Amino acid sequence: MGLFAPPEGVQPLAARMRPRTLEEFLGQEHLLGPGKALGELIQRGEVGSMIFWGPPGSGKTTLALLVAQYTDREFIPFSAVTEGVPRVREVIREAEDRLALHGRRTILFCDEIHRFNKAQQDAFLPHVERGTIALIGATTENPSFEITGALLSRTRVFVLEPLTEEHIRALVRSALTDEERGLGALHLEVDDDALALLAREADGDARRALSAIEAAAEFLVGSGGAKAVSGARITVSVIADALQKRFARYDKGGEEHYNLISALHKAMRGSDADGALYWLARMIDGGEDPLYIARRVVRAASEDVGLADPRALTVALAAKDAVHFLGQPEGELALAEAVVYIATAPKSNRMYLAWQEAMGTAREHPAEGVPLHIRNAPTDLMKELGYGAGYTYAHDAPEGYTPQEYLPEALRGSSFYRPSAFGFEETVAKRMQWWRSLKARVDDRRTGPSSDGRD
Repeated sequence: MGLFAPPEGVQPLAARMRPRTLEEFLGQEHLLGPGKALGELIQRGEVGSMIFWGPPGSGKTTLALLVAQYTDREFIPFSAVTEGVPRVREVIREAEDRLALHGRRTILFCDEIHRFNKAQQDAFLPHVERGTIALIGATTENPSFEITGALLSRTRVFVLEPLTEEHIRALVRSALTDEERGLGALHLEVDDDALALLAREADGDARRALSAIEAAAEFLVGSGGAKAVSGARITVSVIADALQKRFARYDKGGEEHYNLISALHKAMRGSDADGALYWLARMIDGGEDPLYIARRVVRAASEDVGLADPRALTVALAAKDAVHFLGQPEGELALAEAVVYIATAPKSNRMYLAWQEAMGTAREHPAEGVPLHIRNAPTDLMKELGYGAGYTYAHDAPEGYTPQEYLPEALRGSSFYRPSAFGFEETVAKRMQWWRSLKARVDDRRTGPSSDGRD
């Protein structure tokens, strides 16, 4: 099968401009540059099964095609969206025959391999192990989550990065000047600001950039005819029309979902209101459920602000209620308000740490008895057994505090909550210190001089 077999006239520009050599391939220098692993393997023809993980338009399919070309192997494309295990079996039979009759190996390229379930992915295993095929899987999702451990252990994972804006500009200029495969015959000119807009809005996606420039050319041809368009300029407005709506790169069920919510939470924790607002906007614009975001905002209020500003939790819960009551887009502003409030609030995770420590202690000491003096005594028998004996009612004391023990004997002296010096916790710390001093004075009086008269 030839690398560029279909007639070029019926192919989209992105397909026609597909790199034919590694030298033409833009980007991924960390994989293909001098001395880099993948480039060296391809040049030597020593490639095995591998997974290409990267965003749309980063060159996964093109790279797989080049692997086949440089290693002189049959390239069999396969889509996990439209094909299944029966087609895999058919490809394997053909690969075995090809190897036996002609001594030629086969590359099975599985696009969107993450769409295969575990059983379907396992269908590749014996053939990958025997070397019947070299499997190249392409995915936009994190292989750690989407590819089975058995298959991952038999493949190498290469991470592709989005193209830079400079790569996009070079790609578009090449398409506009290439008369054989590109739009060179139209002699189009592109304004610098239009090219900058396209490079920025493409989000590192070569296919998106080439599709947009092709749409811009078609717009000019349609409005003036081929003769009139020769030498025409592609302006910012033409590019903007060609791009139409710029869709956010966001997958509510994939890794980017967790990356963005992590970024939002960490920006709030790091007191960066601008960063928090940006990541919130990215998630909302990407279609995330605002109530999911609200739950994480509430979590940030309790975990990262805590008692440094107890109002943060109130604000976060109010935002959740507003989102639920108003819906979108009206409720989004309340969510943004809560995000900024938490980002700009004093921070303390002391409550979070105290709860973790208390829970750990409870699991280590699951059967400690409640001290008798703080047990409930609703019956005479329980009173006779000493339940409630010696308990003092805090409100009867002038200070509203009575020094007594509330922990089991085995845990006396344990301290879980240690307030910080920030925000409201500074006040809490002073109050707790005052209580400790009162208790220490009472303890000193109770201890008093020793029985033999010595201090």
